[in-house]
Amino acid sequence: MDYSMFLNIKEELMLISLIVILLLYDLIAGEKGRKYFGLTACILLGIHTIANLFPGEPVEAFGGMYQYTPMMTIVKSILNIGTLLIFMQANTWLNREDTKFKQGEYYVLTLSTLLGMYFMISAGHFLMFLIGLETASIPMAALVAFDKYKHNSAEAGAKYILSAVFSSGLLLYGLSLIYGTVGTLYFNDIPAGIDGNPLQILAFVFFFAGMGFKISLVPFHLWTADTYQGAPTNVTSYLSVVSKGSAVFVLMIILMKVFGNIMAQWQAILYGVVIVTITIANLFALRQQNLKRFLAYSSISQAGYIMLGVIGGSTLGMTSLVYYVLVYMVANLAAFGVISIIRQRSGKIDMNDYNGLYKTNPKLSIVMTLALFSLAGIPPFAGFFSKFFIFAAAFQAGFHLLVFIALINTIISLYYYLLVVKAMFINENDAPIATIHSDNYTKLSLVLCTAGIVVLGILSIVYDKISLFSYGI
Repeated sequence: MDYSMFLNIKEELMLISLIVILLLYDLIAGEKGRKYFGLTACILLGIHTIANLFPGEPVEAFGGMYQYTPMMTIVKSILNIGTLLIFMQANTWLNREDTKFKQGEYYVLTLSTLLGMYFMISAGHFLMFLIGLETASIPMAALVAFDKYKHNSAEAGAKYILSAVFSSGLLLYGLSLIYGTVGTLYFNDIPAGIDGNPLQILAFVFFFAGMGFKISLVPFHLWTADTYQGAPTNVTSYLSVVSKGSAVFVLMIILMKVFGNIMAQWQAILYGVVIVTITIANLFALRQQNLKRFLAYSSISQAGYIMLGVIGGSTLGMTSLVYYVLVYMVANLAAFGVISIIRQRSGKIDMNDYNGLYKTNPKLSIVMTLALFSLAGIPPFAGFFSKFFIFAAAFQAGFHLLVFIALINTIISLYYYLLVVKAMFINENDAPIATIHSDNYTKLSLVLCTAGIVVLGILSIVYDKISLFSYGI
């Protein structure tokens, strides 16, 4: 083997180096050194993100098991930015008495899951894909149960790992059927043997079931609400944004590269899954009072919208998907950031607790409102344009009725998002949540998320006007 091929995986090598540095820092830093653990982790991750921000030339390594394209750098950079924002929001939580000695574990586990996502994204072989999937999933279970002395966190960790094991088993069985019918696991070689026979369709169903768990698609979503509620809030936000974003991108790559010959079959499956996912998630979100469960069902609904970019199997769908993930990331992290601050300072998490929040915490209320408006797709915020582009991709692919059903569901989602806004600005409360002062790290993360919601919306307007002008409209 030519060891120079390792130079082609510089993004993964840099992330491994970052994990090793933080692990050593945790071992040698005393109590004083741990005070700067969060700052050190954020600086190193920021340097790593900037160093790998610019795409390079397409390349393959290790006989095609590892593949790289410029789009992969963009996706990895988005995941890096999301992880960095989550690290900022986690600073206060990690400096509590019961967690400050576990900071090293948190950062190493989180970056280990990110490394697994890197390998998934760049996989050109199902073995590499599976290694990345498990590298991302196993540390995630530890993160979900991070507050191990709290019953809800331990229970959430148990539910997550059991569901993950079952879904991985289904996925692995599907891969074994693919290998049995085709005789290879290389993404570039499999399409030559895919002819759409019943065994291959069954293999795809098992594979998609395993991926459906990672993305929280109905009917593979049953773990989501309990896990989101029981896990630490910062872990929940990581699950809902970074983990989901990487899984959706990988699914689209595999559908287009590996299962392109049976596109009609998997489009039919996705058609039903998207409708059921969006509709059921929206209906269940209407019934929620706990805001973490509320955002869990919102996350499931958003996963259904994201799949609209996948179902067309086009370049426009790919671009719209990546943009949607970016916009969803900043909006969802803003919402989870506000929830995390309020829960840590007051212990309150129900929607009724937010009644009259604007009177005592106007800035947090405004950030939450902007985040919810973006998630709902209200113009001129970025969420409107991300939905517009992803609807356009599905419409262009000929799924007109599906887009119409998604639009109807958008109206339902608008209602339950506005329930939270109504609670903060309109509902009366004799004893609203007291004024809350957050740390500088969290303030910066919320400023960046809010700026992302607004700036991405403005850039979308400019881009849309340029596109119309170029077509002479």
